[in-house]
Amino acid sequence: MKRLISFKSLASNFIAILLVTFTLSAQEGFTEFSGRVVDGKSKKGLEAASLNINATNIGTITNSEGEFILKVPDAYLDSKILVNLLGYNTRVIPVSELNKKNNRIELLSVVTELSEVNISAFKNAETLIRRVFEDKNKHDRSESVFMTAFYRETIKRRSRNVSLTEAVVNILKQSNNATQRDIIQLGKARKSTDYKRLDTVSVKLQGGPFSTIYLDIMKYPEYIFNEETIGSYAFSFDAPSSINNRNVYVVNFAPKSNALNYSYIGKLYIDVKSLALVSANYALDLSDKSKSKNLLVKKKPSNIIVYPLEANYKVDYKSNGNKWYYSYSNLNLRFKVNKKRQLFNKVYSLSSEMAVTDWEINTSNRKIKVRDRLSPSIIITDAILGFSDPDFWGKYNLIEPDKSIENAIDKIRKSIERQKKKEERKTANGIP
Repeated sequence: MKRLISFKSLASNFIAILLVTFTLSAQEGFTEFSGRVVDGKSKKGLEAASLNINATNIGTITNSEGEFILKVPDAYLDSKILVNLLGYNTRVIPVSELNKKNNRIELLSVVTELSEVNISAFKNAETLIRRVFEDKNKHDRSESVFMTAFYRETIKRRSRNVSLTEAVVNILKQSNNATQRDIIQLGKARKSTDYKRLDTVSVKLQGGPFSTIYLDIMKYPEYIFNEETIGSYAFSFDAPSSINNRNVYVVNFAPKSNALNYSYIGKLYIDVKSLALVSANYALDLSDKSKSKNLLVKKKPSNIIVYPLEANYKVDYKSNGNKWYYSYSNLNLRFKVNKKRQLFNKVYSLSSEMAVTDWEINTSNRKIKVRDRLSPSIIITDAILGFSDPDFWGKYNLIEPDKSIENAIDKIRKSIERQKKKEERKTANGIP
């Protein structure tokens, strides 16, 4: 009998399992383009580069190997594609110049120099960061925003895929100054889970898409910086950078001491002109093993101890006019499971990511009914069915699967095909 280890985002506080089904409407008529975004010098693939159709909110993100699929509605085939990534010059490419497959888009890194006037505008880096969070509502829309996003969650034991879950979700994204929390509705979804690879332990993530939406630290600053904790961090300026042809401050942060129950180490990227947060990359400080033991665990058997080895987080924002909105986030956890009276421990990794692929201001005051809302404590692998259709996603934009995930999907399909043929032979031979 398998026993459950349930992992959670730091924002989740209780367990519930909820199944919600809903059919999203898709845009009619599209052309699919695929390829790879690479560094112009090293030719290495660039992860999390964004590709957006100009003057729209439609886009996608590259995977860890720099690969992408972008589905362009027929109405925008005369448009241009903007390709950008932090630290690189933005590329603008007419859709008409793209091939349907095997595009290679090179980005060149940019060297950014900020004058002493820019830096001296702030007493120190902490002054800048406090200003960013004090002014967070200034860069945010007062209305809610209705978003479509692609979510992926994977669990591995060492290098082997154990569970793969993918979903398109609707997000009713509330403004930063709203007291209401974001609402998520599950749309099209599929999964593959092979718990036989986990021996006697089942590893699951509590929160599903909420594990990534709560990384929006401008909406949920209480999970990293608030009035009580911000003074416990040391901030310092790093070399400036650029994104989408805009200069950004780069600020390092780390805990001053081990006084906090848990703390983070990372970098914040601030738009020089607007002082809006552009991106954040940070990790949970796991240097104190006595504090980190079982830290991310919601539920586990009594004879098991879990030591997190890595806990990395990332969130990106994009501008639209003089406003900024949540665009992408991911978390990556790696942990060691020790079981009493067992000589060898086991190492697992768990990751989830979500990319906004389209959005619109909620001027019509659209709502998501209570019965259709995902619970923030959902374990999504328990809430959806499996998959076999290679054209499952249709017109929806998504993040291109990594090679390891593609191999896992191929194995799933072959297994389903073998099972189908076996059942067909039984039927043909009159075997019940």
